[in-house]
Amino acid sequence: TLVNALLHHCGDSLSGIGGEKRPGIVHRIDRDTSGLIIAAKNDAAHLALAAQLADHTLARTYECLSVGSFRQDSGTVDAPIGRSRSDRKKMAVVAGGRPAITHWEVLARYPGVTHLRCRLETGRTHQIRVHLAYIGHPILGDTVYGNRKPVPGLTGQCLHATGLRFLHPRTGRPVELTCPRPEEFERMLVKLQKRI
Repeated sequence: TLVNALLHHCGDSLSGIGGEKRPGIVHRIDRDTSGLIIAAKNDAAHLALAAQLADHTLARTYECLSVGSFRQDSGTVDAPIGRSRSDRKKMAVVAGGRPAITHWEVLARYPGVTHLRCRLETGRTHQIRVHLAYIGHPILGDTVYGNRKPVPGLTGQCLHATGLRFLHPRTGRPVELTCPRPEEFERMLVKLQKRI
């Protein structure tokens, strides 16, 4: 696992703020979501990065393939998220939930599928997946919030954490990281382009 690899690499210096289960992990990404995640080598770095996460200066961008066609080129979903009242294992847009804001923009349109870039203003559990399903455009391959049938060629939801931007906790200098899309995402894009 990622935590085991971090412990092997950093040893006792790894931040203990995340507890025994998630030492060093500053923020999480969903299971079956690919891409970037931040881990802190020490407690001071962890606290500094967590503060940026809390005040929304740590920017996280994602790419996904969403079911359906979007009329507009960009938009924002501002809808509170909490535990689903009908299924306690899922999250949902609920009255009284925690504030959640997702900004999206269209990168490309294909028959029945839209390629989106999403930027998180908040960081709720399953936020992008819940918000896109809420507006009627679940993520392709998401068997929890979308179609329960798996999509051939995908091992999970087609959601990828593609970019992170933050201030280095020691130097204060801006850091911008990007991660290329995984092979299965790229293969799905090739399939979709052939449909045009």
